[in-house]
Order: sequence, then C-alpha cells, then structure tokens
Amino acid sequence: MLKKKEYSIDVAGKKLTIEVSPLAEQANAAVLVKYGETIVLATAVMGHKDAFMDYMPLKVDYEEKFYAAGKIIGSRFIRREGRASEEAILAGRLVDRTIRPLFDHRIRREIQVVVTVLQIDEENDPEFVGLIGASAALLISDIPWGGPVAGVRVAQVGGEFKINPDNSFIAANPPAYDAFFSGSRDRANMIELGGLDAAEDDIIKGFTLAQNEVNRLVEFQEKIREEIGKEKAEVPVSEPDEELKSAVAGFLADKLEGAAFRRDKMEQQKALSGLRDQLAAHLREKFEAAASGAGARGPVNPGAVEFLFEEAMNDLVHKKAIEEEARPDGRKLDELRPLDGEVAKFSRTHGSALFVRGNTQALAITTLAPPGAEQMIETMETTGKRRFMLHYNFPPFSVGETGTFRGPGRREIGHGNLARKSLERLIPPKEEFPYTIRVVSEIMSSNGSSSMATVCASALSLMDAGVPLKKPAAGIAMGLMMKDVNTYKVLTDIQGPEDHHGDMDMKVAGTREGVTGVQMDIKVGGITLEIIGKTLAQAKKARLEILDFMGGLLAAPRAELSRFVPAIRRLSISKEKIGAVIGPGGKIINGLIDKYGLAGIDIEEDGNVFVSGTDLAKVEAAVADIRAITREFKAGEVIEGTVVKIIEVGAIVDLGGGRDGMIHISELKEGYVKKVEDVLKVGDFVRAKIIRVGDDGRIGLSVKQLGE
Repeated sequence: MLKKKEYSIDVAGKKLTIEVSPLAEQANAAVLVKYGETIVLATAVMGHKDAFMDYMPLKVDYEEKFYAAGKIIGSRFIRREGRASEEAILAGRLVDRTIRPLFDHRIRREIQVVVTVLQIDEENDPEFVGLIGASAALLISDIPWGGPVAGVRVAQVGGEFKINPDNSFIAANPPAYDAFFSGSRDRANMIELGGLDAAEDDIIKGFTLAQNEVNRLVEFQEKIREEIGKEKAEVPVSEPDEELKSAVAGFLADKLEGAAFRRDKMEQQKALSGLRDQLAAHLREKFEAAASGAGARGPVNPGAVEFLFEEAMNDLVHKKAIEEEARPDGRKLDELRPLDGEVAKFSRTHGSALFVRGNTQALAITTLAPPGAEQMIETMETTGKRRFMLHYNFPPFSVGETGTFRGPGRREIGHGNLARKSLERLIPPKEEFPYTIRVVSEIMSSNGSSSMATVCASALSLMDAGVPLKKPAAGIAMGLMMKDVNTYKVLTDIQGPEDHHGDMDMKVAGTREGVTGVQMDIKVGGITLEIIGKTLAQAKKARLEILDFMGGLLAAPRAELSRFVPAIRRLSISKEKIGAVIGPGGKIINGLIDKYGLAGIDIEEDGNVFVSGTDLAKVEAAVADIRAITREFKAGEVIEGTVVKIIEVGAIVDLGGGRDGMIHISELKEGYVKKVEDVLKVGDFVRAKIIRVGDDGRIGLSVKQLGE
C-alpha cells in the first residue's frame, strides 16, 4: 500500500483533494488530484543537463485516456489512443499559457509537465483539475518556478455568477458567458471566454469572484509547499557576458529606433534585417581579431547576440509606449490600422469575404451542406456531432517564409477554436437553417491579430452565403506595455513588435451589444482586474469601429442562397415510421435518392427528415413521397388513387409512397358485381372511402360507401 498524504479544500460546494504519494516516483514530482469523481495525475520532470537551444524548452502535454470515461476509442483495427484530439490540445494550451509566464525564460534545461486524465465524470471539467495538478506538482518539486497558480470556471446565468457550475446546469441554462479564469494571487494569467452579448462590466464582476477563488487555491497550495515542498534546484541560466551586452547596446543605441519604428511591415523587416547584419559585422570586427591579436575573443555566439537584440527591441517599444505613447507605426494607442475588405470575391463558392487590417489579411470561405455532413466528434468527454465548423490555416507565405504543410498545429487549432467560439452562438438553430456550415479562414498575410481578422472575415463570409446570423461580430487584439501594475499603457490592434515584445495579448470578439469571445495570455507574472477592465472598454470602442466598416461592405445576410447551394427541405415523421422510410437494407431511402438524383436524405432519431439536392422540384417530389410513405391512414378518410392490379376478389389501388389498399368486389358499387373488370380496369382513377385499417397495415376501401 502506497503511503500518501492528502490535502483537501472546498471549491464551489465540492471537495478538491490533492494526493501526494510515491505514484510516478521517478518524476521530480507527481500529484493525484480529485474533484467530484474526476481524477487527474499531474507530473513534472526536469532534464539533468542543459539543452542546446535559444529558448526555454518547456513542454506541456494533456493526455486523454478513453478508459477514464469507460470508452474504447478507435477504428475497427486500432483501439488505442493516438494523436491528441483538438480538445486535448486546447486543454494543454490552457495549462501551458497559465504556468509558462512564471518560469525564468533564461533556463535552458528541458521541463515537461504531463496532465493525464484517469477518470472523468459528467459534471466536472478536467481542465480545472489538471491545472491545479500541474501547479501543485511544479510547486512541491525542485524545479525552479514562480507559482503557485490556479484557475476556475465562472459563468453568468441570468443575473447570477456561478463558480465551477455543473455541465448539466450550463446545458440547461445557456449563460451570458462561460469562462475559465486563471492566475496567481491577485493577478490574472490566462482567460478563455465564450458568450453571447456579455456586458464588459458583468465580465469583470465574474472575474472578481473567480480571482477570490484563485487566491484561496493559491494559499491552499502554499501550505502544502511549506509542509512537503522540495528545495528548488540551482539551475544555470543563459546570460550573455557584460562585455558583449555593452557592445551590442552601444551599437544599437542610436540605430534601433530608426529601423524598428516604421509604418510598413516589409520596410521594417528589411531595415531590422540590415541592422542585424551591421551588428554582426561590428561584433566580428570588435571581438574576432586574429588569434595573435591583443584581446582576441574568438567567435561570438549568434544566439546570445539575437537574445540581446530582442531585449533591446523589448526595452525600446516599452519605453516609447509608456513614456511617449509612441508606437512603431506611428498610430495613437487606441487607433486601428487602415481597414479594407471585399465580399462575394468568388462566384462559385457559397460565400466569401476578404478582411484586411493593415498588413493582416484573412480570406474566409463558407460552404453549406446537408445535415449529413456534420462532423462526428468522439472525445473522452463527449460523443456527438458538430454542425458549425471553423478552420484556420496559417501558411508560411503569410509571413514571407518557406515551410511545410502538415496539417493543423497547436496555433491553427487554437486560433480556429477561438474564432468558432466567438461566432457559434450567432449561428441560427438547425430548425431555422438546416445546413451544416463550414468556414475556412486562409491567412494571406499576417502582422498580428489574424485570429480576430478571421472573426471579421468569417462573419462577412457567412452573411455573403445567406446564413441568417443573429447579428454580425468583429474581433480585435489588444496589447499591453507595462512597467508595473500601476504604470502601463493598453494598445489597440497590436502588430509586429508590439505582439512579440508586449506583455499581454488579449483578443476580444463581439457584437454591438456585447462580447462573444475572449482569449488572453501574458508574458509577465500577472495583471490586475483593473487592467483587464480598461482593456475590455478600449476593445469595445475598436470593435464598434470595425462593425461600422463591415456594415459598409455587407449590412445584412443575403436574402437568397447561392445557386450552387443544395436545396434542403425538412419534415417531421413519427419515430415509428423511420423504418418504413429506410426500408429493408435501405431499399426505400436509396431508391428515393436514385429516383430523384438527391444529394441525400438524412433522418434523425427524433423523426426529423432533411431532404437535399440541387433540383428543388425533385427535392419537393421526394418530400411528397416520404409524406405518402409515412401517412397515417384512418377509417372514414376519402382517398384518391390509381388502380394498379385486378384480382379475383377486388381491385388494388395505389395510395402513394409504396402503400396500397384494396376495394373488395362487394364494395365496388350497390348491387351484385359478377366480375371486378365490369366496374374497374387497371389504370382507372378512383375515389374511395377507407373502411378499415388493420393491425397489419392492410387498408380496406369502399366506393359503395362514399356517400355515407
């Protein structure tokens, strides 16, 4: 039996337990965290020697295990977990963005945090548990780190704010916003939010409650560290020597601003590249003298030079913004870059739009398809369908580079998810607009805020396709230059050096009425709610300006769909009739598809049927057939049909939809009938009354009783 220590705290009425034991004993530290019936193992490991890298080699992995939810995943031939799902990648990013700012980025020793979900219940998201586990493992280990951190889910339902609400509660009560807020004591590190017209003031109110919970969880972890935490290891950091620092600073002192502060990105890149070459030549001349020369130093480490160059850029953009409110491209702090755009750029796609902000260009293409094109989602937590998809592509040419195309990475998945989350609650319900919707954002050029340009381009593209959005949405990326929490400047529409060297990247999307999506990460130890509130207010001003511009391109969704969009008609049938429409081995449904040349017939478990095809007349004819197949005949109804067969005892009448009824010879007319052919022949059109519907589905008809 493993010896263990347990530490518990109440969070939102449920017990959170951190267990420390010899489990995963070869890691620098490992903890087992339980909340409800969700259990996560978090481990932290640091390498034994420095890696030859010019960056801090931190890796965060979030491992889904389908046994945690009692599922067996995979195809018929592969029954084990493979590549991480999008949901796992997003959860890993959440942990990463929270813990990363609190490392010394001069460390060159490999560090890996692994969050493994071992058990999951239906009500508690493992992200909350996983982040606490990652923080606690790092905290009690000997790995140098500036935590602890914590995060909680916060949602606004009606006028109330809920911390860590149950998933079933949120499903039954759609919130104004649903967010994950994380940070350290009195400081925020990371935000993920999705909503529908959330008010900025209400967001701050919810975050205030969340920060209070984070503070409690930080204090809880600090007590664990005091009791069992290891002494932090002495890890060497990468630091250029003073002589090289002085040489680089002296050379750049009167040259860097002229190269970096330019309105055009390409001119700026060319000037900075040239300045780097000049600096390298200067350092070679200064330090790499002949081996016999006085003060010979040998080759200068290019990585150290690049580090010092970037540090000088960082200091410059901070100093200019904070002290002079000056930006590299000359804009005011709250000024947008020039906007441009175009809709209906392509004639055969279902919807298209190009949105341009400065050097950032997003081209969004919308495709509409029948319900059968919905994406099947199978994750550890959920199994279901996704009707609205938004995919983001970031090709290397968008930043003037060469590279490979290997499918979506963490960046593409993260940015696409943010844009989808910012728009999905504006999509009309399936009952009103029965199409599956896919938007693809192709980034043609990037200089900051391509994910928010994607929101703008996608909203325009959806409206160009005729998707009846509840309202248009736009997005903007906000930045921060901070000396301390009391001395800072918030920047609107960050680009280039401001994005790379700034202290915060907060992306805010929304409509005229409120916020629909937020994502924030930072490079400093944490920021205050005051800074977040000011950023949201400044973002609203920019968002409204962008929406005004977008309204000039396309004010409302188009009234008509493209002629290339398949027509869809919806009808409802009794669930008991689904089998009749499908037929044995799919004979009936496939026959209808072939007969009318349909794109498809999609039948859902609740009896909703969606018939789609390129020819509306044929779609409607198929709908009529389905109505006939599923029609409930009742005694006393009068029907019309064609005689299709004569038998000795009566006539068979086609009732449509593969159904028929029989008029017995005694029901053909008043009086005696010797032969059926004396009254009816094949091909005759007849009106008759239903006199019997048997349990076996057989229908008896009568012409004689029509007058009764």
